[in-house]
Amino acid sequence: MSVQEYLEKHMLSRKIEEAVNAAVRAKAPDPVLFIAGHMRRAAPAVITRVRARQILDGHGLPAVEVELHTNKAVHRASAAGAAAPEGAAAGAARDAERRRILAKAVAEAVLVINDKVSEALVGMDPQQQAQIDQAIMDLDKAYHKAELGANAMLAVSIAACKAGAAEKEVPLYKHIADLVGKSASTLPVPAITVINGGKHAGNGLPIQEIMILPVGSKNFEEAMQMGSETYHHLKDIILEKYGSDSCNIGDDGGFAPNISSISESLDLVIAAIERAGYNGRIKLAIDVAATDFCVGKKYDLEFKSPKKSGQNFKTADDMIEMYSQLCSEYPLVSIEQPFDKEDWEHSKKLTTLELCQVVGDDLLMSDPERIKRAVNEYTCNALVLKANQVGTVTEAIEVVKQAKDAHWGVMVSHRSGDTDDSFIADLAVGASAGQIKAGAPCRGECLTKYNQLLRIEEELGSEGVYAGENWRTSTS
Repeated sequence: MSVQEYLEKHMLSRKIEEAVNAAVRAKAPDPVLFIAGHMRRAAPAVITRVRARQILDGHGLPAVEVELHTNKAVHRASAAGAAAPEGAAAGAARDAERRRILAKAVAEAVLVINDKVSEALVGMDPQQQAQIDQAIMDLDKAYHKAELGANAMLAVSIAACKAGAAEKEVPLYKHIADLVGKSASTLPVPAITVINGGKHAGNGLPIQEIMILPVGSKNFEEAMQMGSETYHHLKDIILEKYGSDSCNIGDDGGFAPNISSISESLDLVIAAIERAGYNGRIKLAIDVAATDFCVGKKYDLEFKSPKKSGQNFKTADDMIEMYSQLCSEYPLVSIEQPFDKEDWEHSKKLTTLELCQVVGDDLLMSDPERIKRAVNEYTCNALVLKANQVGTVTEAIEVVKQAKDAHWGVMVSHRSGDTDDSFIADLAVGASAGQIKAGAPCRGECLTKYNQLLRIEEELGSEGVYAGENWRTSTS
């Protein structure tokens, strides 16, 4: 084929002329770079390959990382590994068995992505998120994505979302906002973990997390400054009161002093807030994770203690009384998973008291059907969104819309031991969630989310609005 025939076949003469004319009109200082960019944009992006590999998450456990190739670039995403099936292992060998099961599941997911998923997505336009996600979902119609795994599906979906944003030449959060159908200008209030307990720490504290919400800051940057300062003052207070061996951290980066009293833990946080000078500007939240210590229809607040007094084995009504007292004594504005995942009755009782935000985690599992039931029965009034529970970006957006239509609060959440992918930061802004939970201002996989939000706020400039006191009602 001659040069002339090649030019005619691909209509290159016309395309090059158009690019040169565009450079002239734009008065481009570097015409070669301008023309190269113009020609690049003229070629539509298509997915050419999807490759997956096993990596390690923040707990050193197997997770899936995906590289989605287009004819223009490569886009990488990862998602935290799923939990091992209940009852999969017991006794001293439980943790080793859990790791073995996770490694096997991730290895199988990698094979499926490299084969079936890649084949299904090759040739698709990365801007068509809904169609891509549907193609992924069509490969795994099992309940709760049991075949491929929701975390593996999510990694592919996120990589495609990043590719779509790149093709549109817009930031990821703006691309997500387009998918949602709203503007992207609201920065969420961070629910910053400062104390860990429950199954996320080796101390005696029964509840999983105590968090601080800097609702009184003027912007996200100041919110993180307030949170970080309070976190470090808390460390000093724990050191002074309990000694250096009490400054160890839990799974989410919160401190884990060897105390079992919820009130004593909250008192420590209040003291840290006061020492930092932010009294009245920071509110408290707790993640009870009550499913972990529900025995029958009662709750064992000493479930981690080898010597049980028997005095902390409470009924659900006792728990409501405890929560009511905590809300009256502390600036506690949010309680996550206050009861067992199937205790709809008492979650509803607590919600109807309107003491605070009642967040459904295990109760909802980001499942549209469970959310629908909770809305109809007024079982809670906020959703904690863990994207790898739903499986794709499109499904995550749909459950956010479902929660917002019910006038619920929405808390976009990491997973304990997450990967270093910062996608949920862009999701929180793009979906105008109003709240984000990403752990303490300490661990790398936590900070990558917070740091991305700092970048987004800087990029938005005067257009950015910090949710602040409107953390539950952000609807922009």
